[in-house]
Amino acid sequence: MLFFSFYKTLVGKEITVELKNDLSITGLLQSVDQFLNIKLKDIKVNEEEKYPYMISVKNCFIRGSVVRYVHLPADDVDVETLQDHSRLEAREQKKQNKQHIEQQKQQQTQTTAQ
Repeated sequence: MLFFSFYKTLVGKEITVELKNDLSITGLLQSVDQFLNIKLKDIKVNEEEKYPYMISVKNCFIRGSVVRYVHLPADDVDVETLQDHSRLEAREQKKQNKQHIEQQKQQQTQTTAQ
């Protein structure tokens, strides 16, 4: 959820999405969902001569599973906030893992007692 929340703060900013098939598309981030599917508007293909059929496309939807990289403008990335949220999420994950292990131990002791 960390990246989903982070990308939502970039809506309206210009980003470049590099796909696994080497196509790079630059455009304004219109929306992003929990699967990191991306909607871009006012797009421009970075290598138009290699992909001439993309010249007339103005808006696109990109499935999250085909994204290789997302290039972000450095000015729009708040590194400190991102690091803080990463630490918080890691702590939460660690707490959940501990709880899960304790539950498993309790279940094992209950089954061996029967």
